[in-house]
Amino acid sequence: MDGARAIADPVRREILELVSAAPLPAGSIAAHFSISRPAVSKHLRVLVECGVVEATVSGRQRIYALRSEPLVEVATYLDRLLGAPFEARLDALETEVARARRQRRARPPSESSIRGETA
Repeated sequence: MDGARAIADPVRREILELVSAAPLPAGSIAAHFSISRPAVSKHLRVLVECGVVEATVSGRQRIYALRSEPLVEVATYLDRLLGAPFEARLDALETEVARARRQRRARPPSESSIRGETA
């Protein structure tokens, strides 16, 4: 699971966020960091080795773009390990809120609510 190796380092995670928005040349990626360009190049090399980033040559530049397949493998593993995905939990919350609203509407009004009193 090379995707896990790719996201193990905070600099590599930040690079992944940058290239997930749009493919970027190495120089633009390096400009986002206060570390040396060789250090950024080393992180890019690891990301390419892990298969989460691909580099294409355009003129004199290398353009780096995200490849999500290895990260999907990591996400699938984490879903299996941690339980239902976050969206499923939100669906359950939405169902519970709708049920509570239906119950509140079905209740007969109390005397204080009829008189306009609030708690």
